[in-house]
Amino acid sequence: MKKVLMLHGVNHNMFGKRNPKMYGTITLDEINANMEELAEELDLALETFQTNSEGDMVDRIHQAYRDQVDVVIINAGAWTHYSYGIRDALDVLEVPFIEMHMSNIHARDEFRHHSVFADIAKGQICGFGFDSYLLALRAAKTLIDEKQLQKA
Repeated sequence: MKKVLMLHGVNHNMFGKRNPKMYGTITLDEINANMEELAEELDLALETFQTNSEGDMVDRIHQAYRDQVDVVIINAGAWTHYSYGIRDALDVLEVPFIEMHMSNIHARDEFRHHSVFADIAKGQICGFGFDSYLLALRAAKTLIDEKQLQKA
């Protein structure tokens, strides 16, 4: 079974409480449960990880490299806009990663318009609320399927 790692960034443990007009009332546990359900449908092994510590996020990305996951999905939150440490860790990966956000970062504060990951990401999904997670997981499945077709 192919492995997908979902990385949740800073403050995501507060989904459901933090700015419900922007992020809705869905909690991180509910997001993960919905992703697990879809992963099972797609025949994917999904692991999720959330941290408020930038160093722990870097360490988990390094572990993904060692674990040879097939695709990484990351919603890094505010780190998206300034964390070159996380960017460098993502750049070590030898598999594609998908950057995703619940909100449309390009329609928000000016500082959120720029992602330090975008130029090395396979793609970016943003602005679809909770559905951004499911779209990212479907995109991960497509990337895995395409890679398997290339090997055949």
